[in-house]
Amino acid sequence: MMTRLPTMFARFRKEEEGSSTVEFVLYFTVFFFLLSAGIEMAYMNLRHAMLERGVDLATRDIRLSTGNIPSYSEVRAKICDEATILDECTDNLRLEMVQVSPRDLSAAPVDADCQNAAEDPKPVRSFVHGQDNDLMLIRACLKFKPMMPTTSLGAELNLDANGYAQLVVTSAFVQEPR
Repeated sequence: MMTRLPTMFARFRKEEEGSSTVEFVLYFTVFFFLLSAGIEMAYMNLRHAMLERGVDLATRDIRLSTGNIPSYSEVRAKICDEATILDECTDNLRLEMVQVSPRDLSAAPVDADCQNAAEDPKPVRSFVHGQDNDLMLIRACLKFKPMMPTTSLGAELNLDANGYAQLVVTSAFVQEPR
């Protein structure tokens, strides 16, 4: 049986009659998975870039604010206004801001504080405004639903029980003197 298998495969390879449905199915499947992974990756990178831009502009306002200190909801609204393409941004965006020592970054928690709109509300972990010349660390975590969660890249994302993946953006800044 094993000796006939290579000859059958060689005969199958040499055959030129018939339609190209087998090749089409094989090539189309591979092409579709590559295309869907590329689209998912591009949209995920776009989300990440817009979230990072929103966080940078919001931290600039916090850093340069003199006298008026924005609240948690104002910072989150500013980030969501600047990052226009994020779906359900105000419901799925969580922020935390902590003061860290420039010589010891162990004060910052390792895991990001994330929550999606489907979960029960939790209190904010930490959102503390710094004093003059304090090194501050702000972290934004956005939960999002992948465009194609069952194909190639979408299936490899770390999804929670409700089908949400997360993007985390971290920024550090020094609070300007007032």
